[in-house]
Amino acid sequence: MNWIEATIILFGGLCFIMALGLPVAIAFLAINLVGAWIFLGGESGLIQFNRNAVQSVTSFALTPIPFFVLMGEVLFQSGVAMKAIDAFALLIRRVPGRLSVIAIVAGTVFSAISGSTIATTALLGSLMLPTMLARGYHPKMAMGPIMGIGGVDMLIPPSALTVLLGSLAGISISGLLIGGIVPGLMLSGLFIGYIILRALMNPELAPAETLEATPSAWERWGPFLIYVLPLLSIFGLVVGAMSAGWATPTEAAALGATGTIIAAIAYRGLTIDNLMKSLLGTVAISGTILFIIVGATTFSQVLSFSGVVNGIIGLITGQGLSTMTVLIGMILILLFLGCFVDQVSMMLITLPFFMPLVIKLGIDPIWFGIIFLICMQLGLLTPPFGLLLYTMKGVAPKTITMNQVYMAATPYVLFGLFVLAAIIMFPQLATWLPSLLN
Repeated sequence: MNWIEATIILFGGLCFIMALGLPVAIAFLAINLVGAWIFLGGESGLIQFNRNAVQSVTSFALTPIPFFVLMGEVLFQSGVAMKAIDAFALLIRRVPGRLSVIAIVAGTVFSAISGSTIATTALLGSLMLPTMLARGYHPKMAMGPIMGIGGVDMLIPPSALTVLLGSLAGISISGLLIGGIVPGLMLSGLFIGYIILRALMNPELAPAETLEATPSAWERWGPFLIYVLPLLSIFGLVVGAMSAGWATPTEAAALGATGTIIAAIAYRGLTIDNLMKSLLGTVAISGTILFIIVGATTFSQVLSFSGVVNGIIGLITGQGLSTMTVLIGMILILLFLGCFVDQVSMMLITLPFFMPLVIKLGIDPIWFGIIFLICMQLGLLTPPFGLLLYTMKGVAPKTITMNQVYMAATPYVLFGLFVLAAIIMFPQLATWLPSLLN
């Protein structure tokens, strides 16, 4: 069997199973069983499949995922996140598009504590969207910032998907986590500048608010020092421990989870009930991710043994294309897939082909990893199936249409493309901070 026939069997079968409406994890599991039997040697292939499945979910590199998810769950379930939003509301006062700016700033801080993009979007959407709409904000100005900053959560550590990408692609996890900080802050800054400019040009999009008398300095800064600064110190603890080499990503994640729980206890927001909800949420999210990962190792191995990987790599490199042309081709594939499949599926489908190309062409893996993350971040916001679009629709009033949600996300997709282009043109934006800290 040549590699073209193997490609048709594996990817054709995968697409057929997913078209039946089965979950991604089941689709990969089924095609892996078929592939292991055909290409890995019948019964011995199935034994190898079982061995790979066990090794994939017991990998030490994946242990930061539940810790990062737990940080976000505790932050939201304990109510600490709501106190942080109130602190920003006192601090940010006379700014055009004030509530939208508060959403961006609060979301950026939550990104530094939470490992879940959907949780950040759902929280900000349920808390701030009704207030913004009630005060006359245009739906685009109300929903867009919340969805935009929710996607940034993937770039700013801690991020469960960043850990997963590093593990599956064989890229330094600490390098990826640290490398996402600059692009994430760039996006946040662009979002704030856009909101202020739009509100100045058209005040009807974000009507000015009648605020109470200016509070005293302590009334303004006190809640920030009490509720926000400790959260930022947890972020500093996680990143600092990895950067200084004091802790592995797993140990840093454990420190971050411990710090978040201690903070929630100190604020008297963590009860037994909240802790159980946080743990159950962590198990549900982590279990889903790990179940999908079970198929990743075997799928890559099947592709390699069948000759598909070598065949496609030989086909691409034999065309005499430049490195940049191949890179842009990979980016276009990721952007296309982001419109239709979830982020974990994007990794499982593309990494077995992309990473051998990255190595063969001598592309900096951390630079490529950050580009990959930005493409996945854009996939969260691109119609028709961006996860954050449906998260926003779920928390928005019933009068909000799906088309309005799409339109609200459009400017933030464009900003993501701008930052993506900047990272491609100036790789140092992604690699400078990891190289400096290392």
